[in-house]
Amino acid sequence: MKPNECDIRSLDLADEGLRRIRWADNNMPVLAQIREEFREAQPLRGVRMSACLHVTAETANLVRTLQAGGAEVVLCASNPLSTQDDVAASLVRDFDIRVYAIHGASNEDYYSHLNAAAQHKPHVTMDDGCDLVTLIHEKYKDQIGDMIGSLEETTTGVIRLRAMEKSGALKLPVIAVNDAKTKNMFDNRYGTGQSTVDGIIRATDILLAGKNVVTIGYGWCGRGFANRCRGMGSNVIVTEIDPVKALEAAMDGFRVMQMEEAAEVGDLFCTLTGNKHVIRGEHFAKMKDGAIVANSGHFDIEIDIPALNGLAKSVQRGVRENVDEYQLESGNRIFLLAEGRLINLAAAEGHPASVMDMSFATQALASSYISGAGKGLDQKVYDPPSEIEDRVARLKLNSMGLKVDKLTEEQIAYLSDWQEGT
Repeated sequence: MKPNECDIRSLDLADEGLRRIRWADNNMPVLAQIREEFREAQPLRGVRMSACLHVTAETANLVRTLQAGGAEVVLCASNPLSTQDDVAASLVRDFDIRVYAIHGASNEDYYSHLNAAAQHKPHVTMDDGCDLVTLIHEKYKDQIGDMIGSLEETTTGVIRLRAMEKSGALKLPVIAVNDAKTKNMFDNRYGTGQSTVDGIIRATDILLAGKNVVTIGYGWCGRGFANRCRGMGSNVIVTEIDPVKALEAAMDGFRVMQMEEAAEVGDLFCTLTGNKHVIRGEHFAKMKDGAIVANSGHFDIEIDIPALNGLAKSVQRGVRENVDEYQLESGNRIFLLAEGRLINLAAAEGHPASVMDMSFATQALASSYISGAGKGLDQKVYDPPSEIEDRVARLKLNSMGLKVDKLTEEQIAYLSDWQEGT
């Protein structure tokens, strides 16, 4: 591969990256089965794909699956701090995948990589945050006519895409893979829950038992994080804007309060909303000395970092790896983790491979679906087809050695007959 066809840290890292990819593959049996099916059926033959995703070992196995299905794939990073440089190197050296991703990339480099992915002139895009689709709609409009569709992996991206659809700006059909039950109920809840706790502990080495942990947002990610923290002995507080989710949190046994009140009592704060500035200047001003602030939503804008900088009389970078200390005029210190970026990927390794197995199996099957059906779809956001969901769930159960019951003929007849009652 020519040097200008990729931008990675160093090919010298590839040996460790290959070990990582192989280890993750051991825990992704569903995706491995789909890869073999793709290799034989070639459902993506002739399809140019650009993927803007977290460049991890799990993602590497998804990209390998797309390539096995015949796709010509280019991969760029969806977050400057989520790239595993050794995995990027292995993808280039061992699998001949064009990769544009460097851990800690500057803002300029990040957008250079996005542009490289767009210049691949993809028929199908795969996004984690909607940055690639947004760029194509803004800068590469002339390419949209040749495109088939897109797939979106995360809540933040789906929010942006639905806003595009509502305003009439969306010019492609998009499958909201994030909204698949095999993704959000498992990846978001169990994956984010565990990996967020993992990232916070790696960054800080704190004991969660006895801490007041403020979970900001009680969607699937917030549910997962709150429950993992409770399981480790934390006193969990939930803040929400949605009354139904707030009620659910209360009935799940968590304290529910407004952020203004939670700011005064929290020891650890974690944002999981997909929204902007859910921790603001007025909240920082009320936090106790030593408060820890982390983000596990997609973008760092969940935390109003400019406001924190404005309040700080001094900032000490790197008091510990992935920890910056902000000292306020009051003398109180606030510790910001991973520059407000995704804590589970910036300070840890992201979700366990076994849960990403389902998410990426759904991605792979959805890519095959949209490649075949996309030209016949309207320019809107779609949920993944139910048959994909059912297939992934059944394959996962089989890989775990579990079986489900089947309806009897009598039960089928009963469910289809409105006249038979008690």
